Amino acid sequence: MGQADQAPAPRARTRGKQPRSNPTPKAGRNLPAAVVVGLAMLIAVLGGLLFLPLAFVAIVTAFAVFGVWEIYRALEANGTRMPIVPVMTGTLAMPFAAYFGGIESQLFALLLSAVAVLLWRSIESAAGSANSIFAGVFTLGWVPFFISFAALPLHAAGTTPLGLWPDGMAPIGAWEIAVMLLLVVSNDTFGYLVGASLGKHPMAPKISPKKSWEGFAGSVAGAMLIGVLAALFVLDKPWWVGAVLAVGTVAASTAGDLAESMVKRELGVKDMSSILPGHGGVMDRLDSIVFASPVAFILYGLVAGA
Repeated sequence: MGQADQAPAPRARTRGKQPRSNPTPKAGRNLPAAVVVGLAMLIAVLGGLLFLPLAFVAIVTAFAVFGVWEIYRALEANGTRMPIVPVMTGTLAMPFAAYFGGIESQLFALLLSAVAVLLWRSIESAAGSANSIFAGVFTLGWVPFFISFAALPLHAAGTTPLGLWPDGMAPIGAWEIAVMLLLVVSNDTFGYLVGASLGKHPMAPKISPKKSWEGFAGSVAGAMLIGVLAALFVLDKPWWVGAVLAVGTVAASTAGDLAESMVKRELGVKDMSSILPGHGGVMDRLDSIVFASPVAFILYGLVAGA
């Protein structure tokens, strides 16, 4: 008999075990690529925010445009054709409306965009019009309107015609946005690190099986640490302001992540695209920020007198 016949492998010892070759990270992401791309985006965004606010608004608008395009393609693949022309026009207009005109202009741009979606769809065939209109208005509110809240503190600060800060230094509004972005990054980073190593209890197994309560706890703890330090040394606020901002931002970011996961499951896609190595699509990065931006704007208003 051959060697294999003489020494068969015991089935009881190998049953249920996975092959050791080509291991896949528990969280399913290319961590080095994700870190490099994430840091590059963060540096570009913070650089524009602190030195050239119009560049920051342009970057925000570009991210929103790519995010809306990804949603459009995913919907089209599932048989829903969103009115892309009025939706994309509104996406381009809303961040700049918030920057130059404040929240009134931002709301007016949303209203005009929604009306444009209705008028645009009314000249096309009636087949699928309800789904098409709903998809357009929903996308307008989900991406460009929410993310435009990141530009509102810059409107209050005021700028010169060249888009530079009048005295050469970023005002408190710009630093508030920077802290919000750092808290979103902290939520994602600490949640990933803790969840990948300790995660055992899924938060929403039917929506996002890899998101765990352990990871959420790591997000809260890490963001609170960053938030307290930022409140004391960046915003010149009491420590508890940083804790409040951290908890609110983590809750909003997690809700945004779960909301996008629910949409992706409904559309039957894993990632919105593969444009960002280690991250997936632009919407896979914006999902937290679009929810965190209005929540942070409200929280900053509530603690303004602290």
